[in-house]
Amino acid sequence: QVQLVESGGGLVQPGGSLRLSCSASGIAFSIYRMGWYRQAPGEQRELVATITSGYVTNYADSVKGRFTISRDNGKNTVDLQMNSLKPEDTAVYYCKASHALRPQIYWGQGTQVTVSS
Repeated sequence: QVQLVESGGGLVQPGGSLRLSCSASGIAFSIYRMGWYRQAPGEQRELVATITSGYVTNYADSVKGRFTISRDNGKNTVDLQMNSLKPEDTAVYYCKASHALRPQIYWGQGTQVTVSS
């Protein structure tokens, strides 16, 4: 059974930092593209950052220079370091696992990030 479990969300003041972590089980983690997505109330889910099996990263323009995605294939985890947080970063953040040659996409249950003073 595949499981993606996010952790690390919470309430933080503007300008603060949070580190999200996603722990994966039940998949060959090292060959999957991993990503972080977010969904604010009333909005569509949007890409935040992705990292390929070859450690190539991609970021949404809105988070470039502030967020960093990383993966540890030994621990089957993918992290999102979020710095200089803004109120508009408030959303539920989801972890996603995908592979170009496999039809199934996996999502975690999400973790809430709230940026507010």
